[in-house]
Formats: sequence, structure tokens, C-alpha cells
Amino acid sequence: MESVPLTWEEVARVYGRKIYNFAYRLTGNSADAHDLVQEVLLRVRKGLANYQPGSFEGWLWRITRNAFLDEVRKQKRRPTAPIPDEIDRWDAATTESADLEFDRISLGDDIQKALLELPIEFREAVVLCDVVGLSYEEIASAVAVPVGTVRSRIHRGRKQLRELLE
Repeated sequence: MESVPLTWEEVARVYGRKIYNFAYRLTGNSADAHDLVQEVLLRVRKGLANYQPGSFEGWLWRITRNAFLDEVRKQKRRPTAPIPDEIDRWDAATTESADLEFDRISLGDDIQKALLELPIEFREAVVLCDVVGLSYEEIASAVAVPVGTVRSRIHRGRKQLRELLE
């Protein structure tokens, strides 16, 4: 049995970076990843009181996955129009710590672009395994599929990644 952090703050501190890394690999950009992390942490805050002991990380990754899929569905329902170039845009200054963090998680533009071309179910399996470092059993719990399906998705996802990168 896994011990569960008792407070939302502990969850944010212990898992925040992992959630961001997973979110970034799913969304492909920092702004969407930050939005996804905020949504996940809000959902965790609401659900933590009702959490039933079990695989906490599986529960957390399932929340992250569901929040991402909810956003994908929303995007399909409401098309977005690009912001005209004439509108002034606020240019946020980068900080050294943000740049260092980005360098730490950066896989390279070619790999990130190839990841984004994978079907979502392959992308999430490969990222959860190869970037986040979850076991096949933990991934199966997080995405609510059998372990054999996880193995298949990882195998097929890696194969497609190799083909895209060649």
C-alpha cells in the first residue's frame, strides 16, 4: 500500500514537476502544459478528500490524462482563430531558472515534433514509460487498459517514432 500525501500542497510540491513534464509531452508547448498542470492540480484538490487508498500515482496520471483528453475534445468543438499580428502581444521575460528547467526536460525539437504526430494513446504510453518512468502496470492503471495493451501501445509508438525520426 502506498502512502498518500495528505495535503494538496504536498501533492503539488512532490508531483508538480512530473505532471508538467507529462503535460508538456502531451501538449507540445509550455503554455498549454502549464494550463493542463493547473487544471490537474485543481482536480486533485477537489478529489483528494475522496481518494481511496491504492495506486496514488495511477490516480494522478489518470486525472492528468482525462484533463488532457477533455481539452482536446473542447478544442475540436470550438475552433480557434489566430490572433491578428496587429494586436500588441505581451512578451514575458524569461528567468534563468525557467530556462534551466526547460533545458532539463527538453527532448529536442525533432523528437517533440515526432511525439506530437503519434496518436494520443501511443503518445501517452510512450511518454509515461520513457519520460515519466512509470512501469507498465502503473501505466495500465493510469489509462485504465490491460497491461498487454500498454505493451502494444509502447511498442507501436516507439516504432512509429523511429520511422518519423528517420
